[in-house]
Amino acid sequence: MSNNFFRHARALALTAGFIGMLGLAACNKEQPAAPQAAAPAAAKVYLVGVESAYAPFSAENEQKQVVGFDIDVMKALAKRIGIEVKFVPTPFEGFFNFLAQGDRDLLISAITITDERKKSVSFSEPYFVATQTIAVPAADTKVSKMNDLKPLTVGTQSATSGDELVQQVLGKNNAKIKRFESTPLALKELEGGGVDAVVADEPVVKNYIANNPNSKLRTVTDDTFPKEDYGIAVRKDDPELLAKINKGLADMKADGSFAAISAQYFGK
Repeated sequence: MSNNFFRHARALALTAGFIGMLGLAACNKEQPAAPQAAAPAAAKVYLVGVESAYAPFSAENEQKQVVGFDIDVMKALAKRIGIEVKFVPTPFEGFFNFLAQGDRDLLISAITITDERKKSVSFSEPYFVATQTIAVPAADTKVSKMNDLKPLTVGTQSATSGDELVQQVLGKNNAKIKRFESTPLALKELEGGGVDAVVADEPVVKNYIANNPNSKLRTVTDDTFPKEDYGIAVRKDDPELLAKINKGLADMKADGSFAAISAQYFGK
């Protein structure tokens, strides 16, 4: 064979190798990535407005965690209906505004169901029945009923049903009504003589006296005080959530789990 033959063969081999490399490069060219499935959306966390100074229903412990009867009920209820909740301490005076503005999804803190409040929020079925009481110094013998408060200076928590009750007796704009951010603050003022009496939810007043034995306070019951139903509040545009809450409460009452929580705080 001539040298020309070998040169021609070599040229063919080089050409074939070059074409092969082009083909390989084409094969190895990065292909568009297959579209990835969208990550599942994070589960909604429902923000629950609670008052942080309303023991035994809701109050902060030493670790700044909100604890109490309402908290335990809401935790059990959330688990029952399959939602995640986060408790957010909220001033009671602005409770319903926070809900209306969307800053809270639920409200629970011994909230009395009233016709006036029903105009702006939806309430669950009642989960607790309470009444108001009058707190006075233990040495006081003058107060035996609500009307005895007319000449006195009376403390209440702002925007509560106790506040409304005092207004009915003393008058809405009576300067002798002293309003406080929380019921414990009003009771502390009573201890110091800054007010003559306090009207507030009976379980809260009794809890305060039991845990402050040196307060030297007593309670006065007026048979004319109406019974008050507590409910969980949601926005009117969230009927699905309200239905879940009512179903969950009904199931908890039926299977005894609600009674078990109640017994921890109020006895059987």
